[in-house]
Amino acid sequence: MIPLKDVDHRPLRFPLVTVAIILVNIFVFLLELAHGEGFILKWSFVPSEITSGRDLITVFTAMFIHGGLLHIAGNMIYLWAFGPEIEDIMGRRLYPVFYLSGGLLATFAQVAMSPASSVPSLGASGAIAAVMGAFLITFPRDRIRTILFLGWFVMVPLVPAILLVGFWFVIQLLSEVGSLVHRQTGGVAYVAHIGGFVFGMASVHLFARAGKAG
Repeated sequence: MIPLKDVDHRPLRFPLVTVAIILVNIFVFLLELAHGEGFILKWSFVPSEITSGRDLITVFTAMFIHGGLLHIAGNMIYLWAFGPEIEDIMGRRLYPVFYLSGGLLATFAQVAMSPASSVPSLGASGAIAAVMGAFLITFPRDRIRTILFLGWFVMVPLVPAILLVGFWFVIQLLSEVGSLVHRQTGGVAYVAHIGGFVFGMASVHLFARAGKAG
């Protein structure tokens, strides 16, 4: 499933911060293409390095590094589908704080789960998961125009956010359980997705109220 946009709510203002985040990610991806694997490894975070107190800056930089075209495209599509509405309710001042906080918490959740792992982790998924968690709490009944693939058939239905985002979260939970059962320490950082998602759900009202007060 590929979410496109919320058809029930559109932001009152142009989503400047969301667009800026997308453009920064694209710029960094172009740097990756120009400088190769060494650039990606340098700015991705490695849990064992973080727990040893080394390369701490990577807990931030890894949020803007992606493993390939499909990785960044998928992340940016999800951010564009859910980010503008959350930026609108939080305001341009607090939304980037929320986004980065979600990404950092997701990173630390991954480090806590696998502190000795030497596998590099990267991507904006944890931060975007926070945005999705916030969206689920705020607009659960909104309908999301979604591209749905059923074998050779392609449909574009309106899917309630509670079903679309809820299904995504269940997949993350099941994938994390599967990785634990098979004792995997590499691959997709599902626990980071879960950590970011829970942070978004738990903190959205706090950020929204602070945004209105400001």
